[in-house]
Amino acid sequence: MAYRRAFNLLLRRKECVFSLQIPGFQKSPNVTRQTVRFHELANQHCGGTTRTLHTGTPLMVDKLLSLDELFAKKSLQEYLKKVETEYSECDSIETEEQCSEDELRVKRTKVSLLGPLIRSIRELDSKRKEIAEAELLLKDEDPALRELAELEREGCLQDIQDLSQKILEMLIPEEDADLSDLILEVTAGIGGQEAMLFTAEVFDMYKGYAQHHGWSFDILENTTSEIGGLRHALASISGPQSYKRMKFEAGVHRVQRVPKTENKGRMHTSTITVSVLPQPTEISLTINPKDLKMETTRASGAGGQHVNTTNSAVRIVHLPTGVSAECQQERSQLKNKEKAMKSLRAKLYSMKLEAENSKRYNQRKIQIGTKGRSEKIRTYNFAQDRVTDHRISMTVHDIKSFMLGEDLLDEMNSTLQEFSYQEILMELLGENNQEGF
Repeated sequence: MAYRRAFNLLLRRKECVFSLQIPGFQKSPNVTRQTVRFHELANQHCGGTTRTLHTGTPLMVDKLLSLDELFAKKSLQEYLKKVETEYSECDSIETEEQCSEDELRVKRTKVSLLGPLIRSIRELDSKRKEIAEAELLLKDEDPALRELAELEREGCLQDIQDLSQKILEMLIPEEDADLSDLILEVTAGIGGQEAMLFTAEVFDMYKGYAQHHGWSFDILENTTSEIGGLRHALASISGPQSYKRMKFEAGVHRVQRVPKTENKGRMHTSTITVSVLPQPTEISLTINPKDLKMETTRASGAGGQHVNTTNSAVRIVHLPTGVSAECQQERSQLKNKEKAMKSLRAKLYSMKLEAENSKRYNQRKIQIGTKGRSEKIRTYNFAQDRVTDHRISMTVHDIKSFMLGEDLLDEMNSTLQEFSYQEILMELLGENNQEGF
């Protein structure tokens, strides 16, 4: 069979053009840790549970594994064999004859759902056989035959990489909130005026990140400090995959630098808290109007003649939970009510997701937890011109570029996503193989 394939290769020698491009994480000159990507879910529709990196306990994943390393794992191979066996049993004609209508319907549904995965697994097995045949021909005495065998081998390698990644994508359970828009909340922590100044810079960084991705950025609340910083701010961000790409920003961000307010040139350490809440749809969260208490007050702060003259500021309280949201950004009471309601819905939806996750994933190391509010996730060291994410030990240099909210922030979030996907896979396999991954 191998020689028959070689003959066919010789016939189309002049037409054969292959290129080998092993997928992997390309190291940026600004990144001090190289990782290997195995998962890109750029446009996947998700609908399971929400997951974010949470640093309350050590990560299950110490480093990212390559595709080859993942597929060499015994637990993954056993899991794929189990899926194939389940598919074959459901697809068996003999089994269909013994089933009731309801059982038959369930089996057909399972066959339909597993079909694309099984086809990819079988195609991967076929490509592995092809590459084994090509490697046999590499030992042939004919140089032309060896050259074509090498081209065939390289083409198969690329196909194997593509199929392996496709299979892993199909194995990852779908998530609940990844298609949601989000509510971003930033709050100054320890550090007084310096913390407020950095809060304003981080808020601007996320505004730049939204612009970088073409998302809308609508400020819901904005409480400034005396020297131009931010005590607290809320924004609604809407756009494709906005929550999916922003969810790993939740937690405590630490800044180390000489503040503008420092006269003696001493280094200060300050903190801010970032919260990222999925914005629910009307379908995913229903609020009874009877459970809401709305209060109107006169807006305060800068804003022109309407300030302190009209009751435009709105505060809404959800009575069963005590959760509240307020807005005084707009001159119109109606618009402030809409924005406050959007913020309230996001807070209530986040509570709902956290309750569900604590029941289903209380053993996870990477989980939504408390949205990381008490966790130091990232340090911005201006003296050393570096940003370090402590969850994955990744350091990026060039703070000025990072704070623009463009490629470097995107690169860090993509790497966080890779770690999360690989940990989800480990959990999935661990549930089916108690000996471990």
